[in-house]
Amino acid sequence: MTRWSRELAAFVTASLATPVSRPPADNREHLARRRIAAGVTLVCGAAVLAYSLRIRPGDPRFYLATLLLAAVWTIGALSSGSLHIGWAETRAGTHVVRPVVQPLVLGLLLLGIFSAGALVIARVPELRDPVATLLDHAGQGSLPVVVLLVALNCVAEELYFRGALYTAVLDTHPVVVTTAFYTAATAAGGIPLLAFAGLVLGAVTALQRRVTRGVLAPILTHLTWTLGMLFVLPPILDFAR
Repeated sequence: MTRWSRELAAFVTASLATPVSRPPADNREHLARRRIAAGVTLVCGAAVLAYSLRIRPGDPRFYLATLLLAAVWTIGALSSGSLHIGWAETRAGTHVVRPVVQPLVLGLLLLGIFSAGALVIARVPELRDPVATLLDHAGQGSLPVVVLLVALNCVAEELYFRGALYTAVLDTHPVVVTTAFYTAATAAGGIPLLAFAGLVLGAVTALQRRVTRGVLAPILTHLTWTLGMLFVLPPILDFAR
């Protein structure tokens, strides 16, 4: 095994496999309330997401729908109970710190992998066109507003899916359950590649939640990947056509 392969293996183990040794205690006092809040929020959020993704580019309703979606995820998450930020072990393994570097690097790795895949997808109109239509919201609307709304939704989704929902199903395979629900929610938009991205991103961030015991790492990875794709994907699709 080469030095770089050992480094990569160590990184994957630390960021996605080995939980921190001193996790904060999960709040189980109001588990019933948390599950009710999580269930209602999931139904409402999936409905708003499906509606927002079907709005034509340039329609100002897209901004309102996207802002509403972020509000649904956030309010649902916060109303469910306490949420934890999370911790990560240092490289030396001597103490724990807030997870920042690992999730940023992981987000960049995902960005690189998906960018490479986009070069292939761009040659398949049935897969490319729905994604291009979604990206037209940034091209035809106000880019700063779109970036802000996308960032808000990244944070809001992690607060809910890897925060409230993950804790609500903590005793029933939370990585699998939250990934499945997140994939189903993104699939509601009717865009196959978005559903696939939801599956991959949902699995990665769920593993981060298991390792760090909090939402900070998933949030940073989600932000890095999503905002990166927002700027990188349009020129890739145009170039590869």
